[in-house]
Amino acid sequence: MGSHPINLIVRFLLEMIALISIGAWGWNKTDGINRYILAIGLPLLMAVIWGVFAVPNDPSRSGQTVVVTSGIVRLVIELTIFVLATLAIFNSGQQKLSYTFALVVFIHYLTSYDRIRWLLDN
Repeated sequence: MGSHPINLIVRFLLEMIALISIGAWGWNKTDGINRYILAIGLPLLMAVIWGVFAVPNDPSRSGQTVVVTSGIVRLVIELTIFVLATLAIFNSGQQKLSYTFALVVFIHYLTSYDRIRWLLDN
């Protein structure tokens, strides 16, 4: 189920929402030049981490990686970014939205049980 096209679309949308949420948090919580640094820098940093650290031959990705990472490390990276996004949404005053986002992430990982098992085995 983890490689099902609908699940991959949901995953992509969750990733985009996470990056936007983290950037919006950086924009709203600072001012001056720091506003631009955090609004652009934080999502860029998260995207680079997400894209660079991967498990070789991950069926939900291209299979290629820049930095070879174990499955458990990859899972921790993904969950950390989603938790940071949830906290950013919550800290922006959107508590119900943060709960909804966290629930959708949780459901996504439940439906991706085969990918989770694969990550834990690699």
